[in-house]
Amino acid sequence: MSVSEPTLEFTLQRLRELRGMLLHLHKALLESERVEYEQSYGEIQSKGEYFQLVVGHEWFSWLRPISQFIVQIDEMLSSKTPVTLSEANQLLKQAQHLLHPVKDGTHAERNPEIASMHGQVTQLLVADR
Repeated sequence: MSVSEPTLEFTLQRLRELRGMLLHLHKALLESERVEYEQSYGEIQSKGEYFQLVVGHEWFSWLRPISQFIVQIDEMLSSKTPVTLSEANQLLKQAQHLLHPVKDGTHAERNPEIASMHGQVTQLLVADR
């Protein structure tokens, strides 16, 4: 008996789940980085200053690819042109490469919540492969 390849709808559903999980993980990573940043540079005075730091300061630069990836998922899921199974699978594969360094990072080591979220995302990405 052979294992059938997941359907496009199943793969798109995995992308929807991944998006939600990544949003939570990204938020937790941002908060962790904010705490570390403030320990080094002092308190961030406003949401505007925080936003400017997140989008422009080198300290937060390693998080930008995750932000950009979430946007890629959004674009695919809301695309007016039909998405192929190959394109959807390629995005899932990109997620595996994108998140690999987080697994070995200090955030997961010092924050059990981040480690748990990363583990959940990893489980989703390897499920049914």
